[in-house]
Order: sequence, then structure tokens, then C-alpha cells
Amino acid sequence: MRKFNTMNSKGISVLFLVITMLLMITIGYVFSYLIPTKQKSVRFPIYSTQAFYIAQSGVEFAVRYAQDQGWRGATDSGIYDLNRLNNISRTLGNGNFTLSYNNALGDILTSTGQITGLSENRVVRVSNFSPFLRLVFDSASETPCWCNGTRRARFYIRNLRSSNVILTSFSATWTYTGAARTLTRIFMNGTSRYNSNYTNGNPPVNLSSTQTVTAGQLVTILVYWSGNITNGANINITFYTGTLGSGDSYKFNLDAGGNLLPNCAAGC
Repeated sequence: MRKFNTMNSKGISVLFLVITMLLMITIGYVFSYLIPTKQKSVRFPIYSTQAFYIAQSGVEFAVRYAQDQGWRGATDSGIYDLNRLNNISRTLGNGNFTLSYNNALGDILTSTGQITGLSENRVVRVSNFSPFLRLVFDSASETPCWCNGTRRARFYIRNLRSSNVILTSFSATWTYTGAARTLTRIFMNGTSRYNSNYTNGNPPVNLSSTQTVTAGQLVTILVYWSGNITNGANINITFYTGTLGSGDSYKFNLDAGGNLLPNCAAGC
């Protein structure tokens, strides 16, 4: 009888050992399944955060891109031609951002950030986007034009921001045929800000005196050349807030369409 009980106890012990091993195998299998799943789930918020910052970078790109373009239309008819932002896409890190602009729904810029190979994305929208451009052509006054033949160009700029902008230096490029000309004078609101000889495409030079453009202020700019510019087109005037081209830059493309400036309605 005692021998039978001993054998029975050994059998139960073996059974418990088998059950314990099965439980350990089951638990190991569950953990081996859950750990990779957990790792995947952790990646989603990381990708989401990355996509958000990429979208934010798209907004910063749009602001700087807008400042550098001067925002004239392809045929010189547009002033706030921000529709050119539509479908602009740039790769950044392991993702990319895509821009779109919708003026019909309230001057809204949308930047969509997405990680390469994933369908998830993050979107950043900026309402009332135009004021971010700061210095722009003023459409209410007049489009850039020639006065006094093709020797003098006039255009208007306005500060859309709530802070002042101080213009300190400038650079300029233009295309033409015939005799070479130099840019000789720049007037801002009737005050001479440059009086020398600037050659097409030279590095930035300082203005004779700085021009402060206060919040909301309209500034009339007259640019003089040494003589009439034959077939003058693609005229770019860039102003800088720092000396010799440093600081913030504001580029004004007087003839974005390359189809020559019109004559001004009134002389200047």
C-alpha cells in the first residue's frame, strides 16, 4: 500500500511539472507576441510627432518662400498670388510636407506633414496668412511700371505686420538688350536713399540712409537707371534689414512674367 502511494505521488508531481512547463511556454509565447506589438504601437505616436513638426516646418518654409518671391503673378497681374503655394512639396528628414493655399475660404495656408511609407499625416492650418508676408507689393495703388521712358521704375510696398521694418541695404538684377546701364538712384517716399552707381547683379550694397517702414505704412519707391533700358525685364529689387545684404530679405520681382513693365498712368 505504501509503495502504491509513493508511485501515485510521483505521478502527480510529473503532471504538475508538465502543466507548469506548458504554462511557462504559453506565457513566453504571449510575451513574444505582445512585445513586438507594443513596439509597433510606440512607433505610432513618434511618427505622429515627427509628422507634426514636418508640417510646422512647411509653414515656416511658406512664410520665407513668400517673402523671397515678392508675390506677383506669372503675368504681372497678381499681387498676392499665393496660389503658387499650392502643391509645393519638399522632403525633410524621413518625411515630406505639402502646401496648399485657399483664399476663397479665408486666406488659409495648409501644411500637411507625412512620414515616408506611412498613410498617417498631421496637418497644420494658418488662418489669415497674408500678414505673415510682412512687406508686399501694394495692389491698391498701382502695379510696377515705367515712367520717364524706360529709365525710371515705380512701385509701391506696404508693411502688413504690426512691427516696423528698417531697410538698410539692397541688391538688384535685370535683363536687357543694348548698352549696359547702372542703377543710379533710389527714392523712398520722396527721400533719396541711394545715389551712386550699382551694376547689374553686383553684391548687396548699403543704402545712403535707412528707410523705416512702420506698421501698415505704404512706401512709394522710384528706381533710376543711367539711361533707358532696352527690353528691360525680370527686374528684381531686394531690400535687406542688415548691412551689405545681411538680416531679413524682401525680394520684389517687378516683372515676374518677363513680359516688360507697362507705362505708368501718371508721370513721376
